[in-house]
Amino acid sequence: MGWSRIALLLLVLVDVMGQGLIFPIVNSLVMVPGSTFVPRGDSLAIREIDFSILTGAFYISWFFGGAYISKLSDYIGRKKAILICLFGALFGYALTIAALVWSNLTLLVLARVITGFAAGNQPIAQAALVDLSRTSEEKNRNMGYVTAAIAIGLIVGPLLAGVLSDTSILGSYASLELPFYAALVLILINIALIVVFFHETNQTCRKIDFGLSEVFLVLWRAHARPTILKLCAVFLFVEIGLSAFYIYLNNYMVLRFGFNTLQNSILMIIFGLVLAFVSALLVGPISKRYSKVAIIVVSVSVMAVGLLAFTLNDVAWLSYLLTIPIVAAFALALPLMFSLFSAAADESEQGWVMGVTISSSTGGQFLLAIAGASLMTANIHGVFLAGIACFVIALGLIFVLWRQADIRALDHG
Repeated sequence: MGWSRIALLLLVLVDVMGQGLIFPIVNSLVMVPGSTFVPRGDSLAIREIDFSILTGAFYISWFFGGAYISKLSDYIGRKKAILICLFGALFGYALTIAALVWSNLTLLVLARVITGFAAGNQPIAQAALVDLSRTSEEKNRNMGYVTAAIAIGLIVGPLLAGVLSDTSILGSYASLELPFYAALVLILINIALIVVFFHETNQTCRKIDFGLSEVFLVLWRAHARPTILKLCAVFLFVEIGLSAFYIYLNNYMVLRFGFNTLQNSILMIIFGLVLAFVSALLVGPISKRYSKVAIIVVSVSVMAVGLLAFTLNDVAWLSYLLTIPIVAAFALALPLMFSLFSAAADESEQGWVMGVTISSSTGGQFLLAIAGASLMTANIHGVFLAGIACFVIALGLIFVLWRQADIRALDHG
């Protein structure tokens, strides 16, 4: 594969690891009864709001970072933009440690904002891998590797959170801060790999001719590109549907079955293992045999049915098994949607179009993070029902928008 690709995939892994790392710990901090991080007298509704603020701060910041820095990478080069994000993540995790030591919710929100903006690295890594792809088949394979890296990040994050914070495993060495020290080490390794092994893939660097307004113009330009807009409409609802499951999974399991940090971490590890297995080993063979759109339709249908089954389940251990089809279907759909987006833009726009995908999904995830508290307060199943509705809407949009000639051309390109 080469060290350059490994460095880029580690970049994606570290970005996603931050999500898998923080969710079990945030649940322990604000949702588990008896936590001293928030005032003991706070009601469930207040704690749900705290959870939404911490989650929403990350996603709205990721929205800005994904739009701005990915576009910036088309101008100053992928390598410089990547290093900017990595040093930002380094600072964000250091701030997270300080917030946990001092039990400071405001500081933790600020840390989530910084790490969210630094997560703009993911679309840059995807764009760089597209730059390195010589054929459509290699591009599909590289997008599959991206999904695998996302999956491994989902494994590493909760694994670090569960093991390094569990006193029954590490005794007095365990703490909520220790997983973030481990994250700092991984980021330093990633910086070294990028500096030494990654060679600039964007050789057409240009003078920067845009400002902060580019954050909003990224999506506005997509509005002027009908094909990309059709892809965005479906991608948005698929991402919101999956995020309704992923973001609130730990929260739901705490409230429904009384899961602790380690149990939630095991659930997230299963999530990541399935995602890694399917994206690394099955995406390539299946995409050779069937069209991209057909695979995406089947995958979204499985996600909708799977999430409904998960919602109706009232047996704690069965939740581990019911997670598998939802995640496997998403692992098939995600790299193929990335591939369609890439095919809809020319070589000079790969950073921009990957930024569109991230901004589309994170914008929706931010709205979900804010609305999720109200949905779960009203009904513990509310956020999952909203996710199912999003999958159904995505299927409707596919049947309406993706039958047209421009999408068919991408599908067979």
